[in-house]
Amino acid sequence: MLFNSFEFAIFLPLVFLLYWFVFHKSVRVQNIFLLVAGYVFYGWWDWRFLFLIAFSTTLDYTVGRWLGSEQNARRRKLIFMLSIIINLGFLGFFKYYNFFVDNFILAFSRLGYHLHAGTLKVVLPVGISFYTFQSLSYTIDVYKRKMEPTRDFISFAAFISFFPQLVAGPIERAFHLLPQFYAERRFDFQLAVAGMRQILWGLFKKVVIADTLATYVDQIFGNYAHLPGSTLVLGAVYFAVQIYCDFSGYSSIAIGTARLFGFSLMTNFSYPYFCTSVASFWRHWHISLTSWFRDYVYIPLGGSRGSLFRTTVNTLLVFTLSGFWHGANWTFIIWGLLNGLFILPHVFRTHLLKQRPAESTSPLIRFVQMAFTFGLVTFTWIFFRSSSSQQAFEYIHGIFSRSLFTYPVQHGMAMTLPLIAVLFVVEWMRYRQVSWVQPPRLHPVLRWSVYLIMIITCLAFYKQNQAFIYFQF
Repeated sequence: MLFNSFEFAIFLPLVFLLYWFVFHKSVRVQNIFLLVAGYVFYGWWDWRFLFLIAFSTTLDYTVGRWLGSEQNARRRKLIFMLSIIINLGFLGFFKYYNFFVDNFILAFSRLGYHLHAGTLKVVLPVGISFYTFQSLSYTIDVYKRKMEPTRDFISFAAFISFFPQLVAGPIERAFHLLPQFYAERRFDFQLAVAGMRQILWGLFKKVVIADTLATYVDQIFGNYAHLPGSTLVLGAVYFAVQIYCDFSGYSSIAIGTARLFGFSLMTNFSYPYFCTSVASFWRHWHISLTSWFRDYVYIPLGGSRGSLFRTTVNTLLVFTLSGFWHGANWTFIIWGLLNGLFILPHVFRTHLLKQRPAESTSPLIRFVQMAFTFGLVTFTWIFFRSSSSQQAFEYIHGIFSRSLFTYPVQHGMAMTLPLIAVLFVVEWMRYRQVSWVQPPRLHPVLRWSVYLIMIITCLAFYKQNQAFIYFQF
């Protein structure tokens, strides 16, 4: 079920009313209801994959209980590895089976051996990367004795299948979200209002900006061989804004929806395009995934505690794995590796200075750094958006041609550029915490006028069945 669908427009108010006015008598009853709502929400796409999420939930709940009662270090490690192997095994099979088979056949064909793939083509369950990592965080933290295993299966199952963030995050940690399922929840009007504002802003970013840009991004990337370099640059910038509005829009809706039910989710985006380095960008973009890889992969590998060489290897490995997490395509691996390479100057400076380099206080220098960082990140997005590495390299080759200095072919610039300008102006004022931009400080008439304009604009720009980009991961 899509957040930007008519089905969800019916589903959310119905669940909200039942949750607060029918199933409000006890926390356990509310959790049972949220569990059912989560399974209805997920099963709306394909009910058969409910068995997969139910199996993953039961596995990690059982493993957690097992780890909690076992004191022998060797047996605890075996139990822990059982969870890791099964969870990653399911993820690997559904997400990477086709990728490995296709590349295996390609490798042998280049050696002169022509193999034929079987008829099995694996369908990727939506959101499997997100709820698998969320479930694994619980098992890892219990194994490391950072949290006690839960004895409440209903709360744990509701935590795994919590519908606001089930299919595209934020990837919540058990120690942050799971305790909220134990606590008594009372309706908070101000929290609900703040949640509705966040939902509206998220829908605006998705429906008005991201989906509008998507049309022109598809046109440019679909005809890149026949377009001048200036237009290809425009297409890359369009996609950089599209993916931000699409994904951060989903996160805003998820966080706002969770607030309606009395839950607090972690911030997933914090003005990433105003960062002054690629390293800073990754501390502000998809924060839940970045912190997951930092805590469960980078630090266990040694992080930055070892030699410069070891830190470099750890950094590149983590970003390559992050790229591979995004999808079974060489374009994602190259995208992740490029981001790792662009972070290395920061790694070198930090390692040599033994502290994070101080940011400049000069507005001009900071603006140049922001623009340069945005340019580097936008360059990597070309690989993320391309269907193959060959297309990405041809697209880049098309940019660096004499046609780069021509006026771009019109691709909705009269509509897209004002939308992008509105986004960056609003985000900049929120980033700088301009007081009069905060809704509570606005006059009620002006505030509700803005809400009404946003709602009307969303309805005017609405396109049916426009899935979120990160649903494919």
